[in-house]
Amino acid sequence: MQHAPARPDAPTDGVRRRAARAASRAAAAVAGVGLLCQTGTAQAESPVQLRADFGFLGVLQHDYQQGDPGTSFDFHDEGAQDVLFPVSRYIVNVDVAERHRVSFVYQPLELRTRERLRRDILVDGTAYAAGQDMQFTYGFPFYRASYEYVAWHSDEARLGLGGGLQIRNATIEFAHSDGTNLVSERNVGPVPLLHASFRQALGELYWFELDADGIYAPIKYLNGNDNGVEGAILDANVRLGIDAAEHIAPFLNVRYLGGGAEGASEEGDLADYTSNWLQFMIVSLGVELH
Repeated sequence: MQHAPARPDAPTDGVRRRAARAASRAAAAVAGVGLLCQTGTAQAESPVQLRADFGFLGVLQHDYQQGDPGTSFDFHDEGAQDVLFPVSRYIVNVDVAERHRVSFVYQPLELRTRERLRRDILVDGTAYAAGQDMQFTYGFPFYRASYEYVAWHSDEARLGLGGGLQIRNATIEFAHSDGTNLVSERNVGPVPLLHASFRQALGELYWFELDADGIYAPIKYLNGNDNGVEGAILDANVRLGIDAAEHIAPFLNVRYLGGGAEGASEEGDLADYTSNWLQFMIVSLGVELH
């Protein structure tokens, strides 16, 4: 009896067994790689947290005077700061130990406006007449480094306290619209700050955060006279975020930025007198990478 030859495309039992062993080894390799990736991800949890937010700034109040005699100028009502301005902020947080964190903030901030004067004003000895077209610049970008100690924490919340140092980099300018009759006041200097923060988990995905940096420095009162500079600053934030994906958390931020300074740095030099008080409200959307 003749047997029909095996079809060339029909696998033999040996081929089937070798294929099954290869598939088993491949499945084990894939499972091992998956386990390795999971382990690597857990070990690679970064102590660095990056934040950036973008939004708009509204001026609630901004009064400025340079020199005595001089005009107290309302930037909001007279200097066209009655509109919304784009604003951004960039933050790096680094957990250096279980309860210790250092943070770095860069805040670009420059308001440029144009307006026609409705009254005569005097700025640092320079007179500007009513009816003149003016251009104004208020620049106050700053750099901040701070330290935070986690004073209390639980599985759902943490409270941090600390301090920091801010470098102010102020530029305030008045000029005619063609750039003539420029008055430019610039100031760079350190500002010590106190810091506090609180973060609370709201279920598995959402979280709520408060933080504030600020100080009040009544230097002229501590000196026992009317000379010297009185200064204050408060940068307070309310933030609501969601852990939308692993390592990514978008958030909504509402922020109050206020403060200023008043006085003369040189005793008896009224021409050096400065008064600059402001209140800003900022609403922004941001993202946290951790």
